[in-house]
Amino acid sequence: MKALQSKMTNALPIGSIVPTCDNSGAKMIKIFAVLNKKTVKGRKPSAGIGDLCMASVKKGKPEMRKQVVYAVIVRQKKEFRRSDGTRVKFEDNAAVVLKDDKGNPKGTAFKGPIAKEACERWPGIAKLAGIIV
Repeated sequence: MKALQSKMTNALPIGSIVPTCDNSGAKMIKIFAVLNKKTVKGRKPSAGIGDLCMASVKKGKPEMRKQVVYAVIVRQKKEFRRSDGTRVKFEDNAAVVLKDDKGNPKGTAFKGPIAKEACERWPGIAKLAGIIV
């Protein structure tokens, strides 16, 4: 996992229910852990674009439901600032379900745009992305 150039605004705290934008079989996931985040003692970590999360599948195919999966956040409604000064925000929050923590996506197609920061950090997601913003 590569480091990001700019500081990302973390918009999705633990307990957030996020829709997925791939064809993995999961429709909605609930974030219960954000990996590799360091926070103040007692504070719950939040996820932003490009962050690796552990989530449980809340809605989707019956064989996918109630499973614990790895996911990467690829879109967020809360605006964030890039290092060149531009501010970016998306219409919705979205995540991509992974096969393993190495970054291999479970689905084969993504709906909607994917943030450039997520593609820089996760090359497996960048290969399948149709639109990179």
